[in-house]
Amino acid sequence: MNRKSNTVAVSMGSHKGLTLVELLVALVVTSIVLTAVATLAFAVSSANDASDDTSERQAQVRYAALRVSELVRNCKLICSSSSDDFAVWRADDNDDGKVNINELVYIERGSGSNRLRLCQFPLINDSPISLATIGTLSTNWWQAYSGDITYTNLIPQCSNVQFYFDVVPPDTEAVAISYEIQQRGVSSDYQISSVLRGRAGHLLDAGGEIVAGDDD
Repeated sequence: MNRKSNTVAVSMGSHKGLTLVELLVALVVTSIVLTAVATLAFAVSSANDASDDTSERQAQVRYAALRVSELVRNCKLICSSSSDDFAVWRADDNDDGKVNINELVYIERGSGSNRLRLCQFPLINDSPISLATIGTLSTNWWQAYSGDITYTNLIPQCSNVQFYFDVVPPDTEAVAISYEIQQRGVSSDYQISSVLRGRAGHLLDAGGEIVAGDDD
């Protein structure tokens, strides 16, 4: 009886706990699994971030195309252009047949050609402005008519913004804007094109200046 009891005790004692080799193997397997899980989580997070960034850029592209094409299509005149911007007579809000400061919108690319934004003058001033007076935005000529200006960023981060006109303002009837956007190291080209649908050419005299009113 004693011999059997001793045998059982020895047998039970030989199976207690893990050996050092088994423990090391378990640690190695666990570390491999945790590394794989962390790698997968990082990859999913990076993919989501890239997807969000792409979605945001595409939303900006669509918004800019809609906003600019509608502005140009429905405007009265492209008043002037410079290397950095061009001025649009958005509408004749007070029906006076003249350009007023609050009716002007600038489409600006900046001196570095690295942005696309709208510049407007919310202050109502019915003093007429001649086309010859309208200059580039950076000269601040407009401060004689308005001390306030608002900016709407359409494409805040882009490059190589270019303006194209079928003929020079104020005789322009078609406008195109091209620009580039960098996405994950790849440059993508975009273009916005629009034709003036309600151009007020009948308000211009032979010298290209707006006459006193509509003679028709």
